[in-house]
Amino acid sequence: MILYLDSSALVKRYVREDGSALVEAAIQASGVVGTAQITRAEVGAALAKAARLAVLSDRDARSALAAALQDWQMLVRVPLTDAVLGEAVELAWAHGLRGYDAVQLASALAWRASLDEPVVFGAFDRTLAVAATACGLQPLPESLVVPPPDAPS
Repeated sequence: MILYLDSSALVKRYVREDGSALVEAAIQASGVVGTAQITRAEVGAALAKAARLAVLSDRDARSALAAALQDWQMLVRVPLTDAVLGEAVELAWAHGLRGYDAVQLASALAWRASLDEPVVFGAFDRTLAVAATACGLQPLPESLVVPPPDAPS
């Protein structure tokens, strides 16, 4: 499996919360894991915010950041190019995405195009996951785009 993780998914590797076990299992099952270059800043900002809001202690947040930065070299980092940014603009308009979410999706699509293979797209934002699915990426978790069978219609 080729796995792309946006910031909301990657941070779950370093902070134990709902979805962490799913992300870890997907990482272990994948042959390669990639993300956008901007993810490093997004993960750092998310961890700093968690410390500011006392969701994590400062020590735990800094430890999580150190682990993320150590793992950074093992990830395929999709370059932020003019083509990716141009695609992000189109995706934002087409799917109602926020700026960095559009960049994450554009990066995953660029990576898939360069590989010419299916890519699983890990994100924990419903709007982004639905957009990724519409663009032909397999969502992780699928539950964000497919309601459970017992959900009311």
